[in-house]
Amino acid sequence: MSKLDLGPIGITVPVSADGGHLADAAALEKLGYSALWLRGGQVDSLDRIAEVVRATSAVPVVPAIIPLDVYPSGDVLRLHADLEERAPGRFVAGLGGPQVARPLRPLNEYLDRLDQGDPPLPASRRILAALGPRKLEIARDRAAGAVLLLVTPAYVRTSRGILGQHSTLVVSQMAVLETDVGRAREIARGPLRFLSKVPGYRASFARMGFTSADVDGLSDELVDRLVAWGDGDAIAARVSEHVRAGADHVAVTMLDDGRFAPVDAARELARNTRMTSKS
Repeated sequence: MSKLDLGPIGITVPVSADGGHLADAAALEKLGYSALWLRGGQVDSLDRIAEVVRATSAVPVVPAIIPLDVYPSGDVLRLHADLEERAPGRFVAGLGGPQVARPLRPLNEYLDRLDQGDPPLPASRRILAALGPRKLEIARDRAAGAVLLLVTPAYVRTSRGILGQHSTLVVSQMAVLETDVGRAREIARGPLRFLSKVPGYRASFARMGFTSADVDGLSDELVDRLVAWGDGDAIAARVSEHVRAGADHVAVTMLDDGRFAPVDAARELARNTRMTSKS
């Protein structure tokens, strides 16, 4: 199976209820980001994905992630069929979950239904959120590859070993455009306060060598190793580390720091670094 063509650096477009994100998506595409990502938790309707595809002209649009326990496979199949007709090759189905105690069987059953659709959503057009080894193996065998979130470059290297060289490896990298160490870490801890309580992430942090004290206290070491912060060069350096470790594509999510809204921070990042495909 060939790798997905996502280009080098993607950016997350925050979804807004008033539709303002559609103009943001078009502007970020023009800045040179090679793929646009949507946070799955912000996708209250699959129509949001289609709207972003229509608002842009060429880049892949990837939801990360469509939660499988929220959206039935039939809905995802219909979205894929519609977008393949309107904008061939631009939609990549980012899939994750389901959030159950034993997720592997229902995940495989969901993928079976996508395979059996009319038309199917082929493995080559879907990518799976995967942290642990078993989900990485499913991503290797039943999708175009995997998306990793909150990982170190060393873990990216381990994941590449599991996926092999023919699968797409994406790192979703949270970032804070802030050089003040105390302020940057406090902003970074915002999403970590919730995610550090999710069992799958706690297990992932443990696999990377973080202690229970690191996770419970959101230690400076954990924050610094998982969230990129600083000026544009510092964020670009973290992206480069992931690429050297084996990532094919890095999707940057700018966190809101109160000074820059995430989209404005993405614009600032594109203006001041050599990160985008037009650089």
